[in-house]
Amino acid sequence: MAVITGDRPKRSIARRFAIWRAGLARPATAFRLQPEPRSIGLFARGRQLVAGNFLFVGKLVQAPGKDIWDVPAPDAAFAAETQGFVWLDDLAAFGDAAARKRAQDWTYAWIDAFGRGQGPGWTPDLIGRRLIRWINHAVLLLQGQDKAKADAYFRSLTLQTHFLARHWSSATPGLPRFEALTGLIVAALALEGKAGLVQGAIAALARDCDREVDAGGGIPTRNPEDLLEVFTLLNWAAQALQEAGHAAPLELVNAIGRIAPTLRALRHADGGLARFHGGGRGIEGRLDAALSASGVRAGVAGSLPAMGFVRLSSGRTSVIIDAATPPDGRAGRAAHASTLAFELTSGRRPLIVSCGSGRPFGEDWELAGRATASHSVLSLDGSSSSRLGTGGPEFAMRAAVTALQLAQDSGGHHVSAAHAGWQASHGLSHARILTLDGHGRRLTGTDMLEARSPADRKRLSAILAQNPGGIGFSIRFHLHPDVDVALDMGGNAVSMALKSGEIWVFRHDGVAKLSLDPSVYLEKGRLQPRAARQIVLSAHAGTFETRIGWTLAKAQDTPLAIRDLDREELPVPV
Repeated sequence: MAVITGDRPKRSIARRFAIWRAGLARPATAFRLQPEPRSIGLFARGRQLVAGNFLFVGKLVQAPGKDIWDVPAPDAAFAAETQGFVWLDDLAAFGDAAARKRAQDWTYAWIDAFGRGQGPGWTPDLIGRRLIRWINHAVLLLQGQDKAKADAYFRSLTLQTHFLARHWSSATPGLPRFEALTGLIVAALALEGKAGLVQGAIAALARDCDREVDAGGGIPTRNPEDLLEVFTLLNWAAQALQEAGHAAPLELVNAIGRIAPTLRALRHADGGLARFHGGGRGIEGRLDAALSASGVRAGVAGSLPAMGFVRLSSGRTSVIIDAATPPDGRAGRAAHASTLAFELTSGRRPLIVSCGSGRPFGEDWELAGRATASHSVLSLDGSSSSRLGTGGPEFAMRAAVTALQLAQDSGGHHVSAAHAGWQASHGLSHARILTLDGHGRRLTGTDMLEARSPADRKRLSAILAQNPGGIGFSIRFHLHPDVDVALDMGGNAVSMALKSGEIWVFRHDGVAKLSLDPSVYLEKGRLQPRAARQIVLSAHAGTFETRIGWTLAKAQDTPLAIRDLDREELPVPV
């Protein structure tokens, strides 16, 4: 429990006392204004829950007919995820009578089983997350309930709100604290007679907006999906303040204004977010809804990097490049060794991707997903550009970006960048030049391994003396699972067909060996990683400069008579 320090018995006693004290507050009996649902769930996940398939953090428990609280949790992360009540969004999205009954039954069962401080759901971030969902879906939860159930619902809301008002400060800075503070503000302003609880939370939220959202609209983790979650929470806090007749603090308004153009820069042509540093694409519709709710109309701020990412966009094609050093410290606990990796989306179809976060699939997959080889970038054989130490999940050695230049001319959009991830170990720097033409039909790339300084060349020479064949490396291009791919031109090119009907062709300059290898696509909400393919250029660096050139070109457009609107939903295990 993050709320009280000390050993477990002391925490338990202190928490019971804190909850007893919170329970002395006069319970609210109504809302000041009728709550409206603002959070967006997934229809497919709602159908899973109704069918008795409980899928959380990559673990599936099939228990038809059981309450969610009677399902044996495989681990602590599974249990914590259920306590946050985000599944209410999914049941509301499914929306039939069976979904409504489960939403109500499971909520009131939680009050009976955990409402006096039992269970793992009493950390500030989980309380904030839960309060937001209970209030967003108040109409769903109260519909058809008698007075006793309604009174229990409001008593529990009141107790949790008062408890959170005293303990939000123990939430970890960043997304967890934003969840705690927003949940407190939304709940206290929604409940009759509780508005006095928000003053400290408003001031704290204003401080965190300045501390955690930088001048460019980014957050320390550099996780695009986390940034969307923070943005959504700040929108909800601002809306709650406005509806209650309070002026939102200037720090909150400014943070929303800074984040909006950054999120637009991190959005691919299909509306999904770039998948870097543990983040996924985001639930479909959530980004558009958040941008609309913010009221911020500013677009992408010129060609400057956004949260360390560079976006190239022409025609129907978007390319997003990780062009900054991975985060460190607390923010780097889920960081990926993805420096200079890129993703490419054409229209509504991802083509070149990162493997994604393996966190939902266990520790081994989490480590694999963080490696450089799981991204579309160059990696030395057996060595990521940023490397873990033995003291924790943060990178002990991080690939420092040493050069970054952006340009635009009649030839298209250009980015040139370099990092020194292998300089200390091998004397090598990796430089990458990418050009997207003005029509979005051709991406040209050059990857270089260079030993630049005399010290670097001395270090590389010593290694080559022990390895006369050179240092093995590969340039990887991970493909989305929906891409139909085949070797072409006698093995010298790769043809890629998208479901939209587009065909792209990959070619290279012949310096490296071309192969088509297995890959995986790590996607939240799936039971297991999806099988995919990757294009691999393999070679050896045996001189002070090794240069590989390649191109990705669109050979066939989507047929004019076809509207590419189909979107795959998550599979439902039954």
